[in-house]
Amino acid sequence: MTNRLLTHLRHVDLAVPDYDKQLDFYAGVWGLTKVAEDSGISFLAAEGSPEQYIVRLRKAEEKRLDLISYGAANPADVDTLAEQLLAGGVQLISQPGKVDTPGGGYGFRFFDIDGRTIEVSADVEARKHRRVEEKEAIPVRLSHVVLNSTDINATRAWYEQHLDFRLSDTMCIPHMGELMHFMRISNQHHSMAIARGPHTSLQHLSFEMRGIDEYMRGSGRVMRSGATKIWGPGRHMAGDNTFTYFLDPHGNTVEYTTELEELDEDTWHPHIYDLTKPENADQWGTANPMNEMVAKEMQNDVDRGVFVAPPV
Repeated sequence: MTNRLLTHLRHVDLAVPDYDKQLDFYAGVWGLTKVAEDSGISFLAAEGSPEQYIVRLRKAEEKRLDLISYGAANPADVDTLAEQLLAGGVQLISQPGKVDTPGGGYGFRFFDIDGRTIEVSADVEARKHRRVEEKEAIPVRLSHVVLNSTDINATRAWYEQHLDFRLSDTMCIPHMGELMHFMRISNQHHSMAIARGPHTSLQHLSFEMRGIDEYMRGSGRVMRSGATKIWGPGRHMAGDNTFTYFLDPHGNTVEYTTELEELDEDTWHPHIYDLTKPENADQWGTANPMNEMVAKEMQNDVDRGVFVAPPV
C-alpha cells in the first residue's frame, strides 16, 4: 500500500451566472445546508460530513469550475507536496500558507495538466456534523468528481505521477478505445474519474447518500421537483455503486449514489469493462440506456480553465 500525501476529496467550487437559481437548487431540492454566504459566494455543507462545505457557489458572468480541493494529513505533507510539484515542473498558483475560507487551514493551489485549479489543504477545522437518520434523503458527503479530458491517458498519467492517484478500473468500447479511468487516493474505488470528451469540462459531481432507501427517496424527490433526470436509477459495474444523474439549473450533471465499493489496495487489479455489454453500465438493468443524448449532456460546456479562484 502506498503512503499518499492526499487523503480525501474536500469540496468542489462552481461559478454560475444565475446564482440565486443555483443556490435554491443545492440548498433546497438537492439537500445541502447553506452554512455561510457573503457577496455572491455561498458555502454548502452536507449534514453527515465533517467538511466545512462540500460545494461553493460563486456568482459570475461565465459558468466554470473554479477549483477542486483535496485534503492532506498535516501541514508537513502540504509542504512536501508543494516541493514535489515544483520539482516536477508543475505551476503553483500560491505557496503553502493560511487558507482564508471557512475552517481555515494550511494549503496551496496549483494547475493540473488541463488548466484546472487544484487546492490541497490540512488543519481545516472540522465542522460539527451529525448522523443522517434512516429515511432522511439528504447527502451524507461528497463522494467523487468526474472530469472530461481530451486526452484521458495524459491526464491519468499526470495525476499518477504528481498526486499519486492509482487506477481502479477502465471503461471502454472496443471500436472506440478507452472512455473512462476510475482513479483512487484511498481504498474508496474512486475519488475522481477521467472521461473522454471533446473539451475540458466538469462531467459530474457525485453525492453519497445514507443507503439504498435514502438514495431512492432522494432520487424521487428530485424527479418530482421537475429537475431534468438524464440517467438512472441503476447500479454501475465499476465501483458497484448506485446512480441517478440530474442536471442542475446551469446544466452541470450531479449524481446521487451510495455503496461505492471499498477495495483491498494490496490485492486489487484493474478491470477493463466493455460498455457494449449493457450490464457493465447498469447491473440492475433499471436505468434508461446510456446513449448519445446522455453522453452529450455529460460533456457539459467548455471550461476555459486558467482561472485563479479567489481565496474567499
